[in-house]
Amino acid sequence: MKRCVVLTGAGVSAESGISTFRDADGLWEGHDVMEVASPQGWRDNMELVLEFYNARRRQLKEVKPNAAHHAIVDLESTYDTIVVTQNVDNLHEVAGSSEVLHLHGELLKVRSETDESLVLPWHDDVHVGDMADDGGQLRPHIVWFGEAVPMIERAATACSTADIAIIIGTSMQVYPAAGLASCLPPHCELYYVDPRPTINYELQQASNLQVIEGTAGEEVPRLVQRLLATSR
Repeated sequence: MKRCVVLTGAGVSAESGISTFRDADGLWEGHDVMEVASPQGWRDNMELVLEFYNARRRQLKEVKPNAAHHAIVDLESTYDTIVVTQNVDNLHEVAGSSEVLHLHGELLKVRSETDESLVLPWHDDVHVGDMADDGGQLRPHIVWFGEAVPMIERAATACSTADIAIIIGTSMQVYPAAGLASCLPPHCELYYVDPRPTINYELQQASNLQVIEGTAGEEVPRLVQRLLATSR
């Protein structure tokens, strides 16, 4: 069975109504990203950071996977498929994807601020004073700017063995995720789906790159159907 790696960013969830602080009309756009997504921001205003992620966690209860998420699941009928996402939402899992790597953490998990290995599932609000078993304050299980990306090596390994790679809804500007394209083998078919595709240096080196300009909800189902049809 051929291996397929799907690399996703915010654009795959946009049509589900997920907004992020990166969007022009995003959640709490008045806040500088470093206030709510950096260790320094956490130290400066823990309550603000917790409420930012509490609001995003509540939003997940109101949204559902879209056609792109479901189409990615359909790939599993024919390909050994792994999703590597920069998103912190759980829409890939809700849609039914079997293997998902979250590069930047997961909104529905928290961890101790003093022991990053002490991770707990969490669906409700987190407040100052909510403690882990080790006595550390609970913080979002999110990879903030300036922190290591624990899943990047597993993601690079998955890319290195891919026969097909599909990049969806990401600017491919944020490292280390943007560098994953350079891990793809020469024979790998590479598709890039985005309304405003950005061809960075790593993508320029890919001889098999096919750019599909459009929204994930419209273009991903079409691409998946094409891939399924040609595999028969």
